[in-house]
Amino acid sequence: MMITDEWLTIIEHTDELAEMIMTSDVLLDYRSAHQQVYSDPDLVKQIRDFSELKERYEEVQRFGKYHPDYNRVMKSIRLDKRALDMNEKVAALRLSENDVQYLLDEISAGIAHSVSESVKLPTDNTFVTDSSCGGSCGTGGGCSCSA
Repeated sequence: MMITDEWLTIIEHTDELAEMIMTSDVLLDYRSAHQQVYSDPDLVKQIRDFSELKERYEEVQRFGKYHPDYNRVMKSIRLDKRALDMNEKVAALRLSENDVQYLLDEISAGIAHSVSESVKLPTDNTFVTDSSCGGSCGTGGGCSCSA
């Protein structure tokens, strides 16, 4: 493959876009929220404990209610998840993660639609996909899209 002026222009624009994303307010907010969560040793321990409990939960799920620790693990996972969800720092991090995902989805949609309006986008964000079909109905038009 030969590098042409067109390729160099695309690479330059890609670098500019990456720089704009990395310096955007959305990413700065995400970095700040991430720093607040992972600089708190108690919260880091709580997250690590929850991750270990999730592994235990997956083991219990294989056997269902017949597993001897089923009730204890199910109750513990709900309580620990609720405690993490109610933490202000974790909630702020999750919101900022959603904002970053939305930004990246918008950028992907802009790039895809600059190529062609019929490009399908692999996104769960229905606000970004502006076609009548969310892009992955899989029913052969059963969702009344024009598949």
